[in-house]
Amino acid sequence: MSQPLTMEDIDRQIEKSPLSYEESKEQFVKMTELLGLKHTFTFDEAWAASNEIRKRNENRAKIVEFQQKLEDNCAYKSQEEINSHNPLKHSFADGMYIREVVNEPNQVIVTKIHKQKHPFFLLEGEMSILTDDGVVRVSAPHYGITEPGTKRVIYTHSECKFVTVHLTEKTDLAEIEQEVIAKDFKDPVITAKDIELLTGGKQ
Repeated sequence: MSQPLTMEDIDRQIEKSPLSYEESKEQFVKMTELLGLKHTFTFDEAWAASNEIRKRNENRAKIVEFQQKLEDNCAYKSQEEINSHNPLKHSFADGMYIREVVNEPNQVIVTKIHKQKHPFFLLEGEMSILTDDGVVRVSAPHYGITEPGTKRVIYTHSECKFVTVHLTEKTDLAEIEQEVIAKDFKDPVITAKDIELLTGGKQ
């Protein structure tokens, strides 16, 4: 009897020798029978979810790689220099932190990784935004919702005023960043969304 695959085996297989749809389905059926599993999802649902996650992870890796190359060649090295070209305004309301940034035209900006669902507003200007879902070009006035795990590449076609609103009781900026920004895509809040996608929200 063959031994069950570990998560390390599966990760290695996906990276080095990904299976076809037919091969994956055969493996799914065999492992389900071997381990006596009862799934809350079909193979096709798991296949679609895993492909979505794989595509998302590939796009995220490309954004991180692009950011590193940008930082290696950026004219602005210090946070003070960056802030002087992108002035910030911080405001607080009951249980909310409002962050306003003004960006110069013709800037390329890579955002941090958001781990809190929150609204954003483009109050002035026009920009192109690259995320996991591709590129969109938006003009003020415009608003949208940022999902956990979002990391954007932005190009400003003109001077832009961009506002985000975050739920928090904190007023210390360093503490707020820890609450709303993930250090990397391995943050449990971010990976929980992938688990939810794989299980169809059934855990």
